[in-house]
Amino acid sequence: MDAHPSVVVLPPESDGGRHVTVDGERMGTAYSLFDVLDFVHRAGLPTEDRAVDDPELIEWQGGGPYEWGNTP
Repeated sequence: MDAHPSVVVLPPESDGGRHVTVDGERMGTAYSLFDVLDFVHRAGLPTEDRAVDDPELIEWQGGGPYEWGNTP
């Protein structure tokens, strides 16, 4: 098993989006938690019985799953 999660969500950009990579490949930009889950699903990764803040599933850089840009 990998020592690090295969999904990485980068810090929020000024437009509120966060770049998402899976196994080092850029999947796109997420603007919400639902976008991240869509990328995880499209990559074929299992999410059942795992929380979005599970560090074995997703590495959140620059804030957790509920932190997006353009917030006061």
